[in-house]
Amino acid sequence: MDDSRETQSPKAFVTGYPVRHSRSPLIHGYWLRQLGLAGSYRAHEVSAEDFPAFIVSLKERSGGFVGGNVTIPHKEAAFKLADRPDELSEELGASNTLWLEEGLLHATNTDGRGFTANLDERHPGWDRSERAVILGAGGASRAVIQAVRDRGFTEIHVVNRTVERAQELADRFGDRVHAHPIAALREVMQNAGLFINTTSLGMDGEAAPQIDFSPLADGAVVTDIVYVPLKTPLLAQAEEQGFAIVDGLGMLLHQAVPGFEKWFGKRPVVDEALRALIIADMDGHT
Repeated sequence: MDDSRETQSPKAFVTGYPVRHSRSPLIHGYWLRQLGLAGSYRAHEVSAEDFPAFIVSLKERSGGFVGGNVTIPHKEAAFKLADRPDELSEELGASNTLWLEEGLLHATNTDGRGFTANLDERHPGWDRSERAVILGAGGASRAVIQAVRDRGFTEIHVVNRTVERAQELADRFGDRVHAHPIAALREVMQNAGLFINTTSLGMDGEAAPQIDFSPLADGAVVTDIVYVPLKTPLLAQAEEQGFAIVDGLGMLLHQAVPGFEKWFGKRPVVDEALRALIIADMDGHT
């Protein structure tokens, strides 16, 4: 039985629309060099209209790929088109990591694992609290809510301008998740040990509203899934008010680990050299 992996180096990809801004090729390229592995990882821009055909070619191995990453706007389509999405993808309704195994296209979502691994690395003990506040109810918040719930938080308060969107997430992720309008933010922050921004507030230097973090519990952690800038306005405010902060860059780095291991056969490590490489690239594009 012919298997392209026996005759050529593994090839993986990241696809989205647009995808030129993706730093995933830098991340995976670093690991390939560090581990001395043959293989490649490149960005392939694919429109929404062409994505189903791209998945067909992936299943047929016509491009020689063993798998890849999927980013906006294709995560939901990737889940639907995969042969074997896992339980994480099933609940989220979205996949960001694909791989071929025994002739079938498997799918998972590693965003939540990236989120928790980042906090584990940068601020161990972040999960000792039972109460979390999540600002935002967009697509990016789904994996975060799932991960925080699965880590054992018993009260997860999702605050959003449109409370109906927050309620949809509460319905999806169970009775530990509660939906609130923005007006309730201060109230639900009382004694919370974790505050997470999943909105685009403060991204790329845009202004962000002032937030009083004082209702949070002593020792609370404030984190942001945005990583451009590295220290977002919300993180800067929280730090000025005496709270521990964790930036969002590590989520990007750690979510890449499971896919690399699937495609290239070795588990890579997120180290300070990789973090410095990505920060230098970010600084070069400001």
